Amino acid sequence: MSLLPLPFTVHFDPTNQELLLSGKMRPESAAEIADVLKLVQQSLEKYSGVVYLNVKRLTHINMTAFATLSDILTASCRTRPERKIVIITSSVVAWSTSLFETLAAAQPNLSVEVYDSAFYPGQSFVEDETFIPILRTQTKMTWRHERELLPRHGLRNGLVIADICCGIGDFAALIQREFKPARLVALDHSVRSLEYARRVAADFDLQGIEYTYGDASQMLLRDNQFDFVTCRHSLQIFNRPEMLLRELYRICKPGGRVYITNEKNSHCLGEPHAETIRWTYEEVAKLFRYFDMDVEMGPKSRHLLADAGFDSIRVDSFMVTNLDGDPQDFADIIEAWENVYAGEMAVRRGDSSDFIRRFRQGFKDHVFAALHPKGYAGWPIWAASGRKPL
Repeated sequence: MSLLPLPFTVHFDPTNQELLLSGKMRPESAAEIADVLKLVQQSLEKYSGVVYLNVKRLTHINMTAFATLSDILTASCRTRPERKIVIITSSVVAWSTSLFETLAAAQPNLSVEVYDSAFYPGQSFVEDETFIPILRTQTKMTWRHERELLPRHGLRNGLVIADICCGIGDFAALIQREFKPARLVALDHSVRSLEYARRVAADFDLQGIEYTYGDASQMLLRDNQFDFVTCRHSLQIFNRPEMLLRELYRICKPGGRVYITNEKNSHCLGEPHAETIRWTYEEVAKLFRYFDMDVEMGPKSRHLLADAGFDSIRVDSFMVTNLDGDPQDFADIIEAWENVYAGEMAVRRGDSSDFIRRFRQGFKDHVFAALHPKGYAGWPIWAASGRKPL
């Protein structure tokens, strides 16, 4: 992984009352960072309510810097006990959370928030390893379509590629085999998923995939380094997709392309039992909204890419169906959705047993449609890409 080759910087955002520290903070004496410390102190003195200290991109800090920063924070907490200071860390920079939590333990108005856990609201629902075979099946079924679409969106042999939110790494493995990139970085913030991805790559003797732990919203990757950036089925589980798109834009080279896929779950369909299936998937969309996710995002892809600054936008949609290979594969996917959506998410939302019973029935009818000799079952996906202007 290429770290941001930046010197230490500090910036105060008055709109969010947020101090942002980034880079490597390694002074030999406090005098070297006097201007930085002055800005921190002035910001804390000037603003009321909550002030945020964002250290997600602070990759290194020595004890000289930490001690002087701690003194300022501690003094501010004591002189203004009514004001709160929230330090935002990232699990990607492993040392930062424990270091700042030690400081916060002594001050009641100083707290630490690990940004990653709040930013991925749906991750816990799919991190169980029992879900991995279903993720692989999903990729197998979507790949039949995407393999034909990707060249239209700019993918060709020999590119420098990043697969962001790579999950269990199966899509990156397919890209490595089929398109032989010059370099392929596959990044995800789930340690368990990356461990699985590395095992599979080793078992299949796949060389050259750089599986990397990282927060997709604050990647420690250089600007303008990838020809082609993919991010599949992930914007829809972020509560601030525009932030992730800004990061995808940043790491993409001018003239390169960013490729995204998203769904519209309320348009999942089946026949027979079309009405119960339609009702259930409309409720799926509502359930995800409750957890700050948007599985209706697919058709919104064009304006999301345009708002992020991309041009030359291309949009395709395709329907994964029970006719794409073995119908049992499609049925297995639906049953996994039922287990997660009705068995975990709806329960966590506090839904009644009557609602969950009706909710489950739509999934069961979708399975019936998938396996019926004359049935049809579909799952719609939108694939879109945009070019970063030269």
